[in-house]
Amino acid sequence: MVDVQFPLGADAGVESISGSQTVEFQQYVRVILPLDGFVFWVKADLLSRSALAGAMGINSAGGNQALGITTPAKTILARGSLHVSARKRQEETETYGVHGVTFTSEEPLHQGFNEIDETHIYIGTFGRVRFAFSDRQNFYVQAGLWHYIGNAIYPWMETQIIDAPGALMTRELIVSNSLPLWLGLNNNIPFYGFGNLIPLYPSYLVQPNIRPPFGTIHIVPDSTQVLSSVPTIGFRSDHSQLVKEHVRVVLYGVNNDEAMTFVDAVNQYSSDYNLFGLFGNPPVIRDEKMSQDELSIIAQKKSVEFDVNYYQNSVRNIARQIIGQAIPTFITVSPTFRPIQ
Repeated sequence: MVDVQFPLGADAGVESISGSQTVEFQQYVRVILPLDGFVFWVKADLLSRSALAGAMGINSAGGNQALGITTPAKTILARGSLHVSARKRQEETETYGVHGVTFTSEEPLHQGFNEIDETHIYIGTFGRVRFAFSDRQNFYVQAGLWHYIGNAIYPWMETQIIDAPGALMTRELIVSNSLPLWLGLNNNIPFYGFGNLIPLYPSYLVQPNIRPPFGTIHIVPDSTQVLSSVPTIGFRSDHSQLVKEHVRVVLYGVNNDEAMTFVDAVNQYSSDYNLFGLFGNPPVIRDEKMSQDELSIIAQKKSVEFDVNYYQNSVRNIARQIIGQAIPTFITVSPTFRPIQ
């Protein structure tokens, strides 16, 4: 545990207002399911060193590769003033409370946070409220105060925070769409023809600050539609039905030839394995515009859209194949021995 100490001469007003309040931050490790790229945060105390390879994520770990993951303090005890605001939200599918958290500290906690890489975060606990910081705002040098801003964990995100052994089921498929089929394209090199060497990631789950080339797979949620009147139930009670989806692939850092090769690789992947079919729209490559004002340039960004159809039981089959290639994640559990009668 690291105890953040205030230096002599720090503003005593914060301690006076807060009553020398302390907040505990627990370290969590990111674990990404290789089946569909879903992200979980697992309490660091539950993971062994061998499990950290699974934290490196999709397209990150290779043979005999050093983990490159630091192991900072698993607990930080910080003193400061904690402000919590609450408001009620009522929406179509849930009613919930949003707790905004501001932590005023006389010590730059972000220096401790920055000692970890993107595979770790610290989650704070105060009473029954758990929260993480997304911003550092309103820093005033003369006052020597740091303000850290964040929100409490939303109720529907609690399933992604793992605090107990066995809660993380690494062999279960989370998504119900064709995403596992597309992730099967990663490093797909056929015996002949066109292969794919562009790393692919699920949309919204791209690893932070990665360098091109890479691509994202976005399956439009409203586009998933069934093509069969009723599902087929097999003799093992397996559920199967024919569905269609609209898929948008965005590529970064590729030129025209590489983008066209990717489209050819998708066509051959569909023909070789028959996991999904292409129909409806012949895929065409489009150039997108993404600029940066400071540089007055645009990025190498392209997009291509596909209409695909597939059997959802095929997704389960390809998921089983990916399981055989995945990096295992081990959660340490203390053994329990029964006394000899």
